[in-house]
Amino acid sequence: MAESILVFDGDCAFCTSCVRFIERRMKRHPKIVAWQLSDLAALGLTQAECEEAVQWIGADGKRASAQHAVGQTLVYAGKGWMVLGRIALLPGISHVAGVIYRLIARNRHRMPGGTPECSLPQSERGK
Repeated sequence: MAESILVFDGDCAFCTSCVRFIERRMKRHPKIVAWQLSDLAALGLTQAECEEAVQWIGADGKRASAQHAVGQTLVYAGKGWMVLGRIALLPGISHVAGVIYRLIARNRHRMPGGTPECSLPQSERGK
């Protein structure tokens, strides 16, 4: 992989708002692409993985999803963001971040910028 990539749900207004925040606030950020507009096979991802959580593919081939992808994005951004990312990736904190990530993912249609279209399918809400 020539560059690091963050793959998100382009059909979700909340997710789109989050990546726009990254683009505006982080001077250094990975290439950001909606999974719906990506060649998932070329990225080594499945639609199911992308529907479940944001995905990180590092230039070094390292992969991460959900809270780990967010942490990797923060580390990649450098400076103060890197400190937050490293903290978020610490074992105990990462577990708590995972709980928070799943809570937000299940309720993203209720989050600022979210719309009813952001709602996960009923089968995904209980995860």
